[in-house]
Amino acid sequence: MGISVVIHTYNSEKHLEKCLESVKDCEEILICDMYSNDRTIEIAQKYGARIIYHKNVGFADPARNFALSHASGKWVLVLDSDEEAPPELLKHLNELMNTLPPHVSGVFIPRKNLHLGKVLWLSYPNPILRFFKNGKVSFSDRVHCAPTILDGGDYHIDPKRTDLAIIHHNHENLESFIARMNTYTTLELEKFEERGVKFSLLLLLGRPIGEFIKRFFIKGGYKDGMYGFIFSMLLAVYKFTAATKLWAREFKEANNS
Repeated sequence: MGISVVIHTYNSEKHLEKCLESVKDCEEILICDMYSNDRTIEIAQKYGARIIYHKNVGFADPARNFALSHASGKWVLVLDSDEEAPPELLKHLNELMNTLPPHVSGVFIPRKNLHLGKVLWLSYPNPILRFFKNGKVSFSDRVHCAPTILDGGDYHIDPKRTDLAIIHHNHENLESFIARMNTYTTLELEKFEERGVKFSLLLLLGRPIGEFIKRFFIKGGYKDGMYGFIFSMLLAVYKFTAATKLWAREFKEANNS
C-alpha cells in the first residue's frame, strides 16, 4: 500500500469534509477520533475512512502516535482536520516516494496558515514533519513538541513552491484564537517544567518582544499592514501569557509553602 493519511478529530465537522475531499484518492484514510459528539463520524464514514478512537487529552499529539500504530501504508501523511492537501502536493509526495534517497525517512512540508480567511505570511513557511516512512517517526506526548525521526534523515520541500504547501484553516475569528491561546499557554507549563525553566523578567519581557520583532520585522508582517501588526502582537501576547502563567504557578507555590 502507498500513502496512509492519518487525521485526528474532535468535533471537526466544520472543516473535515474539505480535508477528506482533498485526500479522497489516497490508498487509506485513518481517522483517530477523540469521541466527537457532532457530525464528525458521519462525515468520515461518507468518505470510507477507517475510524479508531483515543481518549480526549486536550491536544492532538498522543492521538497521532496511537493512530500511527494502526496505519498500514508504507508512507504516512498526517493532517489536522482543518487542513487540506493540494493536488500538487499529493502528486509531489507520490513522486518523492520513488525518488528520495533510501536514507531519507521524513519530509518537512511548508504550511499556509489562514487567519480570518487570509494567509498569514508572517508565519510562513512553518515547515512541519508530516510525511514519513511508516514506523520511522514518533510524536511527543507533550504539546507543541516537534515529532522525532527515529531512524534516517529528512528532506525539506522548497518553501518557494507555495503551491505545495498544506493549507491550514487556522482561525476564522479572534475569539477562537484567544480561546486556543488560553488552552495552549497552560499546556506550555509542562514544557517549562520539563526543561527546568524558571520565571524571570527576561522570560516575561524578552521572549514577547523578540517574538514581535521576529514576526513583524524579520518575517515581514509589516507588509500586511494592520493585519500583520495585530497578529504579530497576538503571537507576542502568547509568549507573555505563557510566562505569566509560570509566574502565577511559582507565586502560588511560594505562598503555600
